[in-house]
Amino acid sequence: MTFTETLQNLAKPIWDAQFTHPFVVALGKGTLPTRKFKYYILQDARYLEELARVFALGAQRAADPDTALHFAHLVQETITVERGLHENYGKRWKLTPQAMRSTPLAPTNFAYTRHMRSVAQQGTLCELTVVALPCAWVYCVIGQHLLKRGEPRPKHPYREWLLMYGSPEFAEVTRWMRALIDREAKSAGKAEKARMIEAFLISSRYEWMFWDMAWREERWPV
Repeated sequence: MTFTETLQNLAKPIWDAQFTHPFVVALGKGTLPTRKFKYYILQDARYLEELARVFALGAQRAADPDTALHFAHLVQETITVERGLHENYGKRWKLTPQAMRSTPLAPTNFAYTRHMRSVAQQGTLCELTVVALPCAWVYCVIGQHLLKRGEPRPKHPYREWLLMYGSPEFAEVTRWMRALIDREAKSAGKAEKARMIEAFLISSRYEWMFWDMAWREERWPV
């Protein structure tokens, strides 16, 4: 069993809970209220800014040119492709990219991104990759899960979202990150592996909490 397969097994109860979360279920059916989806998109747009910074740090930390180039490519993809999807939705709501970026981080989003930032800044390259892996892997799994009955109808309100995250191209992001982690984990010590497991599980929990945050349209209490 590879190290990422071990991570997946440990996180299985957390991941399984996402399939039945009301936000995810309604997203797949197309019955999710636009208000909740808009909240999610605005928060996710802010999250992607932090994710791009993590990938940029990975490019700096990489020990070989190919790995550095791939992390740089992930920065570009995160900014141009995923953010492009968000901004297309923003146009429907007459929101400029500047207005979207001015959205305050919700409590869960703030905590999740600071968790990623802390691990990325203080940990090894493998830890940096692990803390970001659930974001890519969970979305790939959720996307494929929601598309298992076929392509969404043309008028499905969240068709573009489903097609992006359920696509083979997006699955390639997860595949590359897993390969890097499995390679690097072979030389990692016991303490580093323990930190990677902890970071991965915390990020996985935050992925569930992100759906829940959007479902509840979470606000700062004071």
